[in-house]
Amino acid sequence: MRALVINLVRETQRLAFQRGQAERLGLGLDVVPAIGVAQLPSLANDLDWSRWQRPLRDVEKACLLSHRSAWQRVVAVGEPILILEDDAWLMPSVAPFLAQAMQIKDIEHLSLETRGRKKLLGATHPQMSDLRRLWLDRSGAAAYVLWPEGARKLLERSAKVPALADAVIVETPQLKRWQAAPAQAIQIDMASRYGLTPPIPVSSAISSVTRPVQGGTRHRVRRYMRQLAMGAVMLRPGTERLELWPQLEG
Repeated sequence: MRALVINLVRETQRLAFQRGQAERLGLGLDVVPAIGVAQLPSLANDLDWSRWQRPLRDVEKACLLSHRSAWQRVVAVGEPILILEDDAWLMPSVAPFLAQAMQIKDIEHLSLETRGRKKLLGATHPQMSDLRRLWLDRSGAAAYVLWPEGARKLLERSAKVPALADAVIVETPQLKRWQAAPAQAIQIDMASRYGLTPPIPVSSAISSVTRPVQGGTRHRVRRYMRQLAMGAVMLRPGTERLELWPQLEG
């Protein structure tokens, strides 16, 4: 399967790790150069950054633009592609999992990861027992498969409402989202939670930057409306909230 890794040029150790795990798992890996904060003045003016639930930090804007570059590649290629942030750690069982998932036609987005938070999951896919409908996910854009139709929906949504990359995925209407259960990936900074030793040292570029103020009245109204929407989804019949764990063995 083809994979894209979003990588800042200076993160050479992370890229070496990604190349190593791609080779081990039989993935064809291409690099999407991550957008840096210094590039924002020439790239960020095409979007109205005031339309989400709070103001975004520059590093968050750069992250979204980087994911949008990956989404554009999916549309251009016209086939599903695995998209990775450069701190994504894939589990040993991911290759056969992906081979089976690629045979299914009614998926637009497939989350592989878990990050220590509960997800709202629905029914198991009739063709694949370790695939469940994903109705609500509060975080996670480090490891996911995206189909061309899903990429088009994400590009359209993020052009209208630029947000955190994972928020765009969660909030895009009518996106057919599914979840690997058990999970097939984690971010390396979550390794200790699952009893694993990190393969390389990592730190979050986003969390190291001070969070901006929550914004004005319009931002607060949008947050309130989003909370109402999430509450309505939580009442959906046939769903359950679960914290997934990664499948540590192949």
